[in-house]
Amino acid sequence: MINVNGREIETDAEGYLASLDDWSEDVAKCLAERDQLALADEHWQVVRWIRDYYAENGTAPNLRVMSKLIGSALGEQFGDKKYLFDLFPYGPAKQAARYAGMPKPTGCV
Repeated sequence: MINVNGREIETDAEGYLASLDDWSEDVAKCLAERDQLALADEHWQVVRWIRDYYAENGTAPNLRVMSKLIGSALGEQFGDKKYLFDLFPYGPAKQAARYAGMPKPTGCV
């Protein structure tokens, strides 16, 4: 459970939202703050890309899919796994999906 702007929002044990409808940018910021991470423009680009991917495919991308596709959408550097891990040190697919309000990607341990 997290509190965002005075509103209680339910999460699972790993911090993923119980309801995708509870997502907002403030929720993403709150989740990132819990990880001691300040979201910069590059983080937001990845978060928005994951949300768009989910809207099109009905699932959050795992790291393999993410690193294969994101570079062509956001720029070559985003296709580099090291760059993505620099942005999201707890695992780009898992951590960014959590901030994006998506369920945990399948295939992520």
